[in-house]
Amino acid sequence: MSTTTEPGTQPVLLLVCSSGGHLAQLLALRPWYETWRRCWVTFDTPEARSLLAGEEVVPAYHPTTRDLRNLLRNAVLAARLLRRRRVAAVVTTGAGVAVPFVVLARLRRIPTIYIEVYDRIDTPTLTARLCRPFLSAMLVQWEEQRRQYPEATVVGTLL
Repeated sequence: MSTTTEPGTQPVLLLVCSSGGHLAQLLALRPWYETWRRCWVTFDTPEARSLLAGEEVVPAYHPTTRDLRNLLRNAVLAARLLRRRRVAAVVTTGAGVAVPFVVLARLRRIPTIYIEVYDRIDTPTLTARLCRPFLSAMLVQWEEQRRQYPEATVVGTLL
């Protein structure tokens, strides 16, 4: 995985997610983002290295659930990336790694897009609840998820 963080002149799409299902759902959007210059922020796992081979990847710190030290480390990472890069937008499916990136991007007036995961239909995820005040757009995969997020746009299932 590449850890290059030099500034670029072309805007970059920052795709932020934990590995596993969150990563799989963002990968399903490939037809939408394949023409963009992009940088991934995810965990350095064998699965992520395999799925993102050839992509620019910045490893995030994990675990993120209830780990204040890694939340702070990811906040520093987010601040550094958002300062050094010309970020067009932050797009995420969660989980915890997304919070500092969404908050800091929004404070810098960078558009932030959250896609709620497909398997949480009746209750919102903790990450979505934390990110929601800082979002430019909230996207959901099921009409039923709009009960939790009435302002959301239904985009259909990604997987």
